[in-house]
Amino acid sequence: MHLKSTVSAAALVLVAGQALANCEEVVFSDVGWTDITTTTSATKQVIEALGYDVDVKVLSVPVTFASLESDDVDIFLGNWMPAQAGAIGPYLDSGEIESVAVNLEGTKYTLAVPAYTYEAGLKTYADIAKFRDELDEKIYGIEPGNEGNAYLVSLAEANTHGLGGFEVVESSEQGMLAQVGRAVKKDEHVVFLGWEPHPMNSTYDLKYLTGGEDFFGGEGVVHTVTRKGYAEECPNIGKLLANLKFSLPMENEIMGKILVDGEEADDATMAWMKANGSVLDAWLDGVTTKDGQDGLAAVKAEFGL
Repeated sequence: MHLKSTVSAAALVLVAGQALANCEEVVFSDVGWTDITTTTSATKQVIEALGYDVDVKVLSVPVTFASLESDDVDIFLGNWMPAQAGAIGPYLDSGEIESVAVNLEGTKYTLAVPAYTYEAGLKTYADIAKFRDELDEKIYGIEPGNEGNAYLVSLAEANTHGLGGFEVVESSEQGMLAQVGRAVKKDEHVVFLGWEPHPMNSTYDLKYLTGGEDFFGGEGVVHTVTRKGYAEECPNIGKLLANLKFSLPMENEIMGKILVDGEEADDATMAWMKANGSVLDAWLDGVTTKDGQDGLAAVKAEFGL
């Protein structure tokens, strides 16, 4: 009986040690969208202040989901729903990816145009083909492999809304917005994937098209997702993830600092957190440092608050 207890205790120590080792470094995916870079940067700096190591990998959305399934990534803060429902659905259904919280509400994500294009009559997906010549048969998307691009390509291939012959130009967020900026400067018509939160909504006078709700939905939400079992394996970080709530004004402000003012993401998010230190109270409720100390006190001390 004594021998059995000793062996069981040793086994528990071993398991605890393995769990600790798995939780010491937190691995995020950042898909390169400025809003996700913003929230990932803020979360990374909080977690580092709690005493953990953080690794941020820049991956596409499809690779992110595959990496969560293979346990190469722990956390992704950018599961936009319902736009990514088709891409993430099989992983959620199999249980290989788990949705642990909604971190942002009230998002928009669909095709957009400058207000002058909207006023000229391009108000819905069905109107795009009427502007075929003015648009040079181009719709500007974001990074290759993005599910929004794939949806638009499928519309063109099926000639839905008369979009047969249109090219979906895949680029980076910055490349797409540079094209939008050139068009707006010349008062030319352009149609592109737009979203909020993003400073594009204040930089340009934009209107969002109707007609894509079957894929993009109306107003959406952003979920925090993890690899299978992560919140149970690493409950302290799991608690932080459950607490994390962002806002459109927060993200728009920080993204403007990054995209318009040219600040580094870590600098912009740290400045915002220092100016809005009370948000840490909610984020760190019930969260400790890696070694079990008061998490809120440790983070505020590290941030100089």
